[in-house]
Formats: sequence, C-alpha cells, structure tokens
Amino acid sequence: MSIVTSSVSFFSEHPVTLRHRRLLKQFIISLFRSEGKKLQHLNYIFCSDEKILEINKTYLRHDYYTDIITFELQPKGEPVEGDIFISVERVKDNAQQLEQTQTRELHRVIFHGALHLCGYRDKTAKEEKLMRAKEDHYLDKYEKFLRKESK
Repeated sequence: MSIVTSSVSFFSEHPVTLRHRRLLKQFIISLFRSEGKKLQHLNYIFCSDEKILEINKTYLRHDYYTDIITFELQPKGEPVEGDIFISVERVKDNAQQLEQTQTRELHRVIFHGALHLCGYRDKTAKEEKLMRAKEDHYLDKYEKFLRKESK
C-alpha cells in the first residue's frame, strides 16, 4: 500500500494577490478529502487573458477567453494530478460584473477548478446549478476556516 502525499503549488505568470497561501493550500487538500478524492499534486498557474486564449486555442480548439482551464493529468484510477490555468484578468472583470470582491471571485474560481478534478461538470443547467452550490459551500467553509485559523 502506497502513501499519497498531497501537494498544491501556485505559480504566477501574471501578477496576482493571493493571501494566506499556506492556509489556502491546506484547505484545497481538505476539499479533495471532503469529496472523497485522493490528491497527488495540483498546480495553479495564474496567467493573462492572452495566455489562456492561447491554451484554449491550442489544446481545446476554442477561440475565446475564459477564466479557467483545468487539465486532469493522472491515469484513470490514480490519485488526482492536475494543472489549473486561471486568467487573472478574467477573474477581475468577472468580479466587477458579478459585484463580488476580486478575492472572493478568485477563490471561487480556484475551488471551481478543484471541483472539476473531483468530477463535477458544468455543461448542463443541472450540472451548473450543482457546481455553483458546491462553489458557494466551499467559499463559505473557507471563510470560516480562515476566521478560525486567524484567532
């Protein structure tokens, strides 16, 4: 029996403000545990609109901007490994449109990518409704976690 050591890494190709990185990494690992998934390794890459458009065209054959692209990298049946690209510019614009803080929107997108790797989809209205409910659940849980840890 092998022991799975989970790890989460953050990389910035575009400036991003990401507070409480250590606590956020711990929380992301706990999200996978809560969803009954084993996490091996997860990379978050914060990038520009142009970079995410290039990735979208190259790998998904989509010619449009998006806030997030998630790549599942592990062989079937193995602990989760993935790369999640997040456009910092899209997150900023989405936060303004949704009248949310940039921090809350950034965390929503971070959890959204993790939820994709846990098997959640958002192609149909029913799937999207469940995804939004899960995002809200983990956003609330993360805010409570931060308050508890900062005491």
